[in-house]
Amino acid sequence: MTTSTRKSTGQHVLGVESTEWLGPHLVRVVLTGESLGSFPDNGCTDSYVKLIFVDPSLGLEAPYDLAALRETLPADRRPVTRTYTVRRVDRAARRLAIDFVTHGDSGLAAPWAAAAKPGDQLVITDPGGGYAPDADVPWLVFAGDLSALPAIASALEALPAAARGVVLLEIGDPADIIPVPTDASIEVRWLVNPDPTDAGFLARAVDPADWPADAREPGGAQVFAHGERESIKAIRRVLRDVPRDRISISGYWARGRTEDVFQAEKREPIGRID
Repeated sequence: MTTSTRKSTGQHVLGVESTEWLGPHLVRVVLTGESLGSFPDNGCTDSYVKLIFVDPSLGLEAPYDLAALRETLPADRRPVTRTYTVRRVDRAARRLAIDFVTHGDSGLAAPWAAAAKPGDQLVITDPGGGYAPDADVPWLVFAGDLSALPAIASALEALPAAARGVVLLEIGDPADIIPVPTDASIEVRWLVNPDPTDAGFLARAVDPADWPADAREPGGAQVFAHGERESIKAIRRVLRDVPRDRISISGYWARGRTEDVFQAEKREPIGRID
C-alpha cells in the first residue's frame, strides 16, 4: 500500500471547461488551468483536493491567503472547503476532472457542480492521498458508495490484467449504474440498497467468508473501503481479522451531517473508524 502524508497549501485557480452528467446523481466537471502542468503526483489513486469557496461579495481574487481570512473575517463569512477525489488529471493537456455526487439543492459543492457552466472559476489545493492498489496481492476488495466511485475507478484503471478481486458498490437507485472499465480480472457488483438507514448493507456483502481461500490467508487480501461513516464502521467490524496495514478505510461523509460538522466529529470518538 502506498501512503502519502504530504498536504501542500498550494492553490490552483481553474476554470470550468465542461460538465457531463454520468447518471442522475453524478456529474463530472472538467477544469482547466495552466498550473495543472505542475500539479503534484503523489502516486495515490485516491488523490484528493480541497475545493475553496469564498464569499463572492468580498470581491477577493484567488489565490487566497486562507490563514489571514480565517483570522480577520467573522465566522459566517470565512472561506469554506470541501474535499473531493480527483477522478483524472492530464497535466500535458492542463485538464482535471472531479465527479460530484448530487442530491438536490443540499450542500455546497454539489449544487455548484450541478449548475456549473464553462468559464466558472474553482480554486483547489494541491492533492493529498493515502492509497494505491497492490497488484501482487492475491485478492483486491473495493467497497463503497457513489462517493467512493472516483477513487475506486482510478484504482481499477491502474491495475494490470492479472489483478484479481471484486468491487462492491452500494447505490439506492439502479439508474446510478454506470460503466466502470478495467483491464483487470475484477468483478464489479452494483448493490441496490432499498433502505438507506441500513448501515450494515454493504458490510454483509464485504464479509470475508465469501472470499477465495487464498484471500483469507494472512496477507492474502487488500481492502479499500470508503463511503458513509456508519456503513464503513460496520465494514470495519466485519474485517476485524484483516491486518490493519492491509486496509484503507475511511468515512467520506456522514448521513445528516455537513462536511464541517462531519470533519469536527472525526476528531471525536463518534467519528473514528479504528
